[in-house]
Amino acid sequence: MKVITAQESAALIQSGWTVAMEGFLGAGAADDLAKAAETRFLATGEPRDLTMLFCAATGDREFRGLNRFGHLGMTKRAIGSHFGPIPKMRELIDSNQIEAHNWPQGVISHLYRAIAAKRPGMITPVGLHTFVDPRYEGGRMTTITKESLIEVITLKGKEYLFYPSFPINCALIRGTTADENGNITTEHEAIHLDHLAMAQAAHNSGGIVIVQVKYLTKTGTMNPNLVRIPGILVDYVVVADPKDHWMTYAEEYNPAYTGETHEPDHAFTPDPLDVRKVVSRRAFMELLKLERPVVNLGVGMPTGVGSVAREEGKTDFTFTVEAGPIGGTPAHVGLSFGAAVNPEAIIDQAAQFDFYDGGGLDITFLGMAELDGQGNVNASRIHGKGARRPGVGGFINISQATKRVIFTGTYTAGGLEIATGDGRLRIVKEGRSKKVVSKLLQMTFNGPYVAAKGAEILYVTERAVFTIRDNKLTLIEIAPGIDLQQDVLDQAETAIVVAPDLKTMDARIFFDKPMLR
Repeated sequence: MKVITAQESAALIQSGWTVAMEGFLGAGAADDLAKAAETRFLATGEPRDLTMLFCAATGDREFRGLNRFGHLGMTKRAIGSHFGPIPKMRELIDSNQIEAHNWPQGVISHLYRAIAAKRPGMITPVGLHTFVDPRYEGGRMTTITKESLIEVITLKGKEYLFYPSFPINCALIRGTTADENGNITTEHEAIHLDHLAMAQAAHNSGGIVIVQVKYLTKTGTMNPNLVRIPGILVDYVVVADPKDHWMTYAEEYNPAYTGETHEPDHAFTPDPLDVRKVVSRRAFMELLKLERPVVNLGVGMPTGVGSVAREEGKTDFTFTVEAGPIGGTPAHVGLSFGAAVNPEAIIDQAAQFDFYDGGGLDITFLGMAELDGQGNVNASRIHGKGARRPGVGGFINISQATKRVIFTGTYTAGGLEIATGDGRLRIVKEGRSKKVVSKLLQMTFNGPYVAAKGAEILYVTERAVFTIRDNKLTLIEIAPGIDLQQDVLDQAETAIVVAPDLKTMDARIFFDKPMLR
C-alpha cells in the first residue's frame, strides 16, 4: 500500500477504464478522489470514455459525488441503480449522449461478489416482467444504448434474468482509518455498503483499489474485528481534505448513526400535519396489524412512516434500510438517507439484499410516481416538464420479494394543496398532474405478477386507498370529507373499480394530535 495525494490518485485512472465508485445518496462518497479526477479531466481531457459502475448513486443533487464524472467525454457509459442525486450524469442521459443501463441495486451489489469470484454473472428472478427485462426495455436508458446486456434464461423450467460480469479496473472506496499496511476500518462511516466486495472485485480483475480515509495509524493498533477491507486488497490510500469527508452531504458527523451515542427521544420533533404526514399516518396503520415485523422504508415519502412511528411511541418492529442498517429509525434528513438513528446493527449492503431477495421482510413502504388500472407502478421515470429519471434503486428487489408491499404517494402531483386537522380532508387546490394513468411511462412494478406470488399489495394516498382484486385496481377506502366522484374518480385517467364494501379512512389520521395517545 502507498499513501498518495488525491491529485496523484487521479493520474492513475486511465481512459477507457471501468471505474466502480461507492456511495449511497449523500453518504459514503470518496469525494476527494472524485473531485481530483474531475479537476484533471477539465484541465487535460483525461481520463476519457470511462464506464462508471455504481449501486445507489452518491451525489448532492448539484456537483458532488458521481456528478463529478458527469462531463461529456469523461463518461461513455453508466451502469447504476439510482440516478436521482446526480443531475449532471442525468443530463448526459436525457440528451442521449452516453450509454446508460439502469439495473436493480441489489443486483449490482451482488454482482461485485460475482466479479470478485470470477463467476460469469448474476442469475436472479429480480427484474422479471419490469422495464429491466429485455422483453421490455432491457434496462436501457438511452437510444444510443443499442444492446441490452441482460438475458432471459430458463433453469429447471423457471425463468431468470442473467446479468453479466465484467472486469473492474479501478475501485474508489471510502473508509475512516488506514494503517501502514493498508488495513481499513469504518468507525466514522454511517454505512458499510460494498467496501469488501468492491475491493475484491477490482483486485481480482487486475485493477487498482484506492481508498479515501480521514486518518492514518500505525500497524498493529487496529482491532482486526473492525477491519472492513484487509490491506492485501488496497493499493493506494488518500488522506482526505476534511471538508470532502463529511459523514453525509447533509451532516459533518452524527454519532447516533454509528452507535457512538444514542439519540434521546426528546431530540425528536414531529412533522407538521401536511399531505406527506397524512399519507405516512395511513401507511403506518398497516404496521399495527403485524406482530413485531421487519420493515423496509424506501427513499422519499416512505421515510415519513418512521417519523410517525417515533411520534406515536411504537417500537415493536424493526426498521431496515437497503444500505445496511438494521433497527433504529431511518435518517429523516434527505441527504443522510441510508443511515439510521440508533441502529442495532449495520451489515454489508449485499448481505441486506440477500435477506431482502429471500423474502425476509414482512412489509415494505415504497414510493410511486404513477399507478395504472391493473395496479402496476412506475417509480423510475417522472413525467412532465423537467422530467427526471431517478432510476430504480432497490425498488425492484424489495417490491418483488416482500410479503406486504405498501406504496405511498399523493393522488395528484404539481401544486396539490390540502386542508385538514379537524378529522376531515379537503382539497384546496388540485394537483396539475394525474398519477393514476391509463399507461405507465415505465413498468417498475408489475402488480398482477407480484400479486400472483401471494403478496398483499396496498396503494395509499392522502384521499384514497387501493388494492388489487382480479388484476384490477380497486378502491377500498376514501378519506372523510372527500367526494368520491369529483376528488377520486374524476382525477384518474383510467377506470377504477370501487369496492362494494368501500370504507372511510380512520378519522384519527386527520386530527392534529398523536393518533394512539
